[in-house]
Amino acid sequence: MSTAILEIAILEMCRMRGTASFCPSEVVRWMYPSSWRHFMPAVRDAMMKLYRQNLISVTQKGIEVDKNFLPKGPVRIQPIKKTYQS
Repeated sequence: MSTAILEIAILEMCRMRGTASFCPSEVVRWMYPSSWRHFMPAVRDAMMKLYRQNLISVTQKGIEVDKNFLPKGPVRIQPIKKTYQS
């Protein structure tokens, strides 16, 4: 399965949630309510791809995870706070 649709879904959930964090499982439960568990590895891959591109933040117990390793255990996704200079 291509992770592109899951990347779009993660970014859309970031837009909908604003500054609130969410679990990767919420993304696949939203998209695939009856078979969401099947998509967990793919959504975690998509999450890490976006994280490595600095499009989202991925935390575990409030601390950003290492971008070089797929984290074990529960994580939270949150949009990156963008700052603009005029």
